[in-house]
Amino acid sequence: MNASSNPFSPAAYELKKQRGMKIAHWTTGAIAVALLLPVAWLLWMITVRAWPALSWDYITTDVRSMGAEGGIWGPLIGTFYLTLMCLIIVAPIGVLAGIYINEYAPDNALTRSIMVAVTSLAGVPSIVHALFGLGAFVATMHMKTGMLTAAMTLSVMTLPVIITSTKEALSAVPKNFREACWNLGASKWQTIRTIVLPNSFGGILTGVILVIARAAGETAPIMFLGAVLWVPIAKSGAERLAPYGINDQFMALSNHLNLICKDIPGMSDQMMFGSAFILLVLILSINGAASVVRSRLRRRKRW
Repeated sequence: MNASSNPFSPAAYELKKQRGMKIAHWTTGAIAVALLLPVAWLLWMITVRAWPALSWDYITTDVRSMGAEGGIWGPLIGTFYLTLMCLIIVAPIGVLAGIYINEYAPDNALTRSIMVAVTSLAGVPSIVHALFGLGAFVATMHMKTGMLTAAMTLSVMTLPVIITSTKEALSAVPKNFREACWNLGASKWQTIRTIVLPNSFGGILTGVILVIARAAGETAPIMFLGAVLWVPIAKSGAERLAPYGINDQFMALSNHLNLICKDIPGMSDQMMFGSAFILLVLILSINGAASVVRSRLRRRKRW
């Protein structure tokens, strides 16, 4: 029996569909590889040029000679505390705002206008947010330039990401879950707290990951609001692990890298690329750890 007489052989339409699927598969795969190759090349170039400077002493040694010598302990610990403070401010506000917009706010023109404003705010350049922080927190509220004002400015800049990711994650939870919980006599907040939030936490965590990456890598908002090239740090004790107060000027890796690249003449390449490498590793490590947690939470979904 030849293929043409086989009743189970695919028709011409099915063969055309299969060819289209193969073409789409290989095309999208080639585009993905084309996008990954420049990133891999960039990471490899930075690693090779930073390798001579990389050591444990480089990480734990203080900045000396205005960044021309020494290590990056001050900027590294400053980036950690700045990102942590930004997350403490923005995560509760953003998540609660997303819950209100998705679960409580009526579907009317005002709510839609708020979401348009939130989405538009995400596209505002970081330098504009820096000027907003100067005007709102320093000039109007008379706060000191320091870690708190920088973290608050970063929080305003990253707030749309948390709100949008929270709203989308909550919207993805099937409405049947809510209705079943309401039929059992649970209140709206009990349903959100016990059913909706646990099943949407993976999506909310996606927004948190993006906030961490952006807060750690931004330069313009902190450059105007307290980040400096050098701050004296204690040699030992608790002050070495927590060298900055909330209103103190501080060092951060992104600003440190920016300043040593353009303001210090004769700066060695290995020092510049070493700072860039540590910043990349810090961001990738945080993102990687959060992605593992997110994938485990998604596997626990109930639908």
